[in-house]
Amino acid sequence: MANAGAGALAQDVGPVSSDLIVSYDGTPNDDDALALGKLLVQSGASLSLAYIRHSREFDPRREELAQHDAERRLEQGAAWLGDAAIPRHVVFSGSTGVGLEQLAEAEQASVIVFGSDYRTPPGRAEPGTSAQRLLEGGSVAIAVAAAGLRTRADAGIAAIAVAAPDGDRAAQQSAEALAAKLGARIVDLTPPGAAAIDLIVVGSQPNSGSRRITLSGATRTTLNSARGSVLVLPSGGAIGL
Repeated sequence: MANAGAGALAQDVGPVSSDLIVSYDGTPNDDDALALGKLLVQSGASLSLAYIRHSREFDPRREELAQHDAERRLEQGAAWLGDAAIPRHVVFSGSTGVGLEQLAEAEQASVIVFGSDYRTPPGRAEPGTSAQRLLEGGSVAIAVAAAGLRTRADAGIAAIAVAAPDGDRAAQQSAEALAAKLGARIVDLTPPGAAAIDLIVVGSQPNSGSRRITLSGATRTTLNSARGSVLVLPSGGAIGL
C-alpha cells in the first residue's frame, strides 16, 4: 500500500507510475475516457487506471466485498483496453477529485482523464462534478473525453485545435508537440474547422506563476459550443506526453 497524499491512500495492482491516469468506475462514459486515453498513449505516453473509494467498511466482510468490487471494475477497464498488465490504483479519499489529484502528484502524472457527464450529447465534452472541481483551480492537466467516443470505430486524433488566452504559448506548444507525435494537424477552432476537431488543447489564464487551472469566461463559452474531446492545462507550462 502506498501513500497518495493526505486524506488519500492508494492500493496498487501491477506496476506504478504513468503519464496519464484514467478515472474509471465502469460506466459507459468512463469507457469514453478509456478510449481517449488509448488515443493519447499513441504519443508514447504511459497509462494507468484509478478508482476512488470514499471510505472503508467497518465490517470486514463488507470491506472485502467493496474492495473486490473496486478491483473488478479496474479489471474491466484493463480488459476493455486489452492490457491485463496496465497499472491500476484503488484510492481512498473523501473527494474523488482530491484523491485523483493527489495520486497524480504522487505518480508525477501529467494528465487525469475523465469521461463526460452522463447527460452530455454525443460529440461534446462536458465535465462531470469531479472533473469540474479540478477545472476550478486544480494543479494537474485535465482531459475530458467527448461523449460517445467509445462507440467510434474510426476514432483517432487527426485534428487538434487550441483555445488559449492571448500571450499564452503553453497550449500552442503542447498542441504542436502532440500533433508531431500523433501525426495530427493543427486546425482553427472556428467553423468550418470546428466540425473536424478531435482534441481541443485549452490554456489557462496567467496566474502569477502558480500552476493552476483558471479558465476565462470567453474560453468557457468557446468550449460550450465546440465539439471534440478537450485537454485543459494549468497556467505556466506546456506538457509533453
